Amino acid sequence: MEKENNQLVVQQEKNAPVVFNFFDPVQFETMQRICRMFANSELVPDMYKVSEKNPIEKAMANCMIAVEIAQRIGASPLMIMQNMVPIYGRPSWSSKFLVATVNTCGRFNPLQYRFTEKGVLGKVDYTEYEKVWINGTNGGKGYYKNNAKTVTFDGTKIMDIECIAFTTAKGSDKALDSSPVSIRLAIQEGWYTKSGSKWQTMTKQMLMYRAASFWTNAYAPELSMGMKTEDEIRDIVDAEYEEIKNDVVSKVDSEIADKANAGTTISFDRPPTDPADKANPAGSQTGSDNRLPGF
Repeated sequence: MEKENNQLVVQQEKNAPVVFNFFDPVQFETMQRICRMFANSELVPDMYKVSEKNPIEKAMANCMIAVEIAQRIGASPLMIMQNMVPIYGRPSWSSKFLVATVNTCGRFNPLQYRFTEKGVLGKVDYTEYEKVWINGTNGGKGYYKNNAKTVTFDGTKIMDIECIAFTTAKGSDKALDSSPVSIRLAIQEGWYTKSGSKWQTMTKQMLMYRAASFWTNAYAPELSMGMKTEDEIRDIVDAEYEEIKNDVVSKVDSEIADKANAGTTISFDRPPTDPADKANPAGSQTGSDNRLPGF
């Protein structure tokens, strides 16, 4: 019995993924040599390859991250490099790779898909976002804001199709179903109508990819490491962001430089210049608040 237990422990140790230790000098040096080899290969994507726009330090850093992720999920480093795609500055998986990871992890049977026709779509309301520039107060920051408006999609000639990804765990008969994904949902979420979207031309394929992603997030999130697929990130509506106006920044920088060159003291106390500020002195900048006017 003890011999069988020892064999089981040895087998578990063999199957356990080898995790690279960044803080071990010997392992780190070995990893650098491995990453240098990948960075000089012609088979890896551009973000991992040494070039004029991608120096050796950056290429090796990208390779090191890819190798570390490969070790965590038990995949080939080259496979990770080929299928981890940066979209809008965020790392994401290709949908095909995510499905392949689930099918080959050894814990589940291959994913399957069930389609159901739900009838004609008809009129579907969804929210559309329009970027509008908002001027800053008192000549300060300005920013883009996404204004929401309701739009009606004409789906009177389109059949609503629902897709569910499902499978069973190895050794179990219990079906594991994903949340349903339908064309109606894709329209309501803005995926179907987004510019450049493949939902209208590859509808069933996109339904399967999104259902597989939903399934993985529900039953095996460790396989995706919390990262979305590239299709999901492309479908996300742009978030609001702020942008500092160049003329305001240049004016402040120029004034600070002039005062510094003249050897005078820069004062942050200024009388209010806006009529609204004069009417409400409490809202003006004072010396106790060490911020430049308008910031």
